[in-house]
Order: sequence, then structure tokens, then C-alpha cells
Amino acid sequence: MKRGSPHAYFFLFFAKKAAKAAHDKKIELIHVKDLLATTGYIRGGCSPIGMKKPFPTYIDETAQLYDEIGVSAGCRGCQVLLDPMRLADYVNATLCDLTE
Repeated sequence: MKRGSPHAYFFLFFAKKAAKAAHDKKIELIHVKDLLATTGYIRGGCSPIGMKKPFPTYIDETAQLYDEIGVSAGCRGCQVLLDPMRLADYVNATLCDLTE
């Protein structure tokens, strides 16, 4: 992710650690009114899989401890379980320390 890139996708994060991982000073959640146009997903259905364009994606490194993790399947209330390393590979995610 280039410094100052307008959008990124984070799993399980604390804002300060997420900003550090993205090499930025701070991060903010995208405004709900901009979510659909930016990602292609509605509120509650935002998924790293199949976004309108590939955003930098960051997954907390502890996800590697699990055989499966659940992520949004792209619509509100729907989840998909998958191997965290396969997800990271598919979306070209960076595994890093995002939690406390």
C-alpha cells in the first residue's frame, strides 16, 4: 500500500497498529454513505473477497493459529469459513500485528 492510499481492508484491528501497518499516521473507517460506491458492498456485507477493486488488505497475524476463520460472504448476515492462509494468498493480504 502506498503511503496515504485512500482505502484499505483490515481484519481485527486497533487503529494505531493498523495505521502503523499501513505506514500511515492514522486511519478512519469509510463513511457508510461511501461504502457501496467504493467497495461494491453494503454495510454489514463488506468482504475482502470480490471488492470492486483490490484494496490493500491486512489480517492480524494470530489468524494463522486457526484452521478456519469466518469473513463476510458479501451480504449482511452471511459468512464464509476458510483457511486464513488461503484467504491471505487470494487477496494478497499482509499478515501483521493488529491487536493488543
